Amino acid sequence: MQEDKGVFSVVDRRLWVMILTVFISIKAGLAQDKITPDFQLELQIENRHFLKEGLYPGQERNFFSLSARPELEWEWDDGDKGIKVSLFGRWDQHDDRRTHFDIRELYYQQVNGNLEFSVGLKKIFWGVTESVHLVDIINQTDQVESFDGEQKLGQPMAHMSYLSSFGTFDFFYLPYVRKRQFPSSEGRLRFPVAVERDDLVIDSRNEEWRPSGAFKWSHYVGLLDVGVSYFHGVGREPLFLDLQSEAPGLFYPIIHQAGLELQATTGPVLWKVESIYRHADVQDFTAVVAGFEYTFGNVKSSGIDIGLIGEYLYDERDELAISSFANDIFTGVRLAFNDVQSTEFLAGAIFDLEESTKVYSVETSRRIGSSWKAEVEARIFEEVAQEEFLYFFREDSFIRFSVSKFF
Repeated sequence: MQEDKGVFSVVDRRLWVMILTVFISIKAGLAQDKITPDFQLELQIENRHFLKEGLYPGQERNFFSLSARPELEWEWDDGDKGIKVSLFGRWDQHDDRRTHFDIRELYYQQVNGNLEFSVGLKKIFWGVTESVHLVDIINQTDQVESFDGEQKLGQPMAHMSYLSSFGTFDFFYLPYVRKRQFPSSEGRLRFPVAVERDDLVIDSRNEEWRPSGAFKWSHYVGLLDVGVSYFHGVGREPLFLDLQSEAPGLFYPIIHQAGLELQATTGPVLWKVESIYRHADVQDFTAVVAGFEYTFGNVKSSGIDIGLIGEYLYDERDELAISSFANDIFTGVRLAFNDVQSTEFLAGAIFDLEESTKVYSVETSRRIGSSWKAEVEARIFEEVAQEEFLYFFREDSFIRFSVSKFF
């Protein structure tokens, strides 16, 4: 396999140099107006402990790491113009792929009445459900940071948003796609073959520079919030032919994806639906996740809110998909203590309705004093069926502990 070329590929470096040159020029202009940036910094110590020995040679059970998240924001002209910079870096004890740096956001934004325009690297989130975000397609997943796909890489784009009485219209031009990074041979939650990022080809002669485009319309009608989206270009999720092979055949297809988001509020109940239809030369499929969250507010005058969550997951993809949620049920409970420490707790489980597979998860966090935060996260894989994609990670149940300091 071809060796990875450090933190960024050659093409990546060219992109960062171009974008940084633009923003350094803007910053120089701002300096003349003596605009002071709003600066924030998060430093974190983390340890991931895996409950079992790894399936593959050289895998450790404890992974200590350090990370930093600095953010800068400038605003002027009464907030109508601004720049945001959000960076992320991590050093990992064993997995050199998880030792990485990313520009999460680096963009200029301008507002003119109902029209908003921004250019640079941004993070855009789409979705309403809890267990899976089917419609969330703008940004590439930071695979080495999160098992559940919640962490995203910065996406180069030009973004225009128009607010009207008929809803909000968002248009995206995405000139470049970033490939997903996977754990190294010493890392956990990896495939039988340690996949190199550059081994994943893009189904286009322009490779990473194959432009993509997206559109979303969002509005509310009474109790119902609606989102309709369309994406055409390089899919963010790679497909694979045979991950057991030395040549697994991973690639990124060119796709068309139509998405739908619905959320209705009826008293203490939120009803949620996400659905997509995706077309590519190698596959066509539909996927849906639908459910509810019922909240018991201020239980027994304690200030605590308890939310009960239930969702059904359906995905008709075949063996080409990096997914194990084809016919599953998700149940969960969310606790918001509404205290000064912002204590939160979320526990859930996914049960496969056709196989024996079960996935349990816990996420909890609490502030300590005014500038510290502690977090615990757990993912437990139980009785994973051999037919499931999760079978690759069947011995990788883990608990993650972290402590953050904010400046």
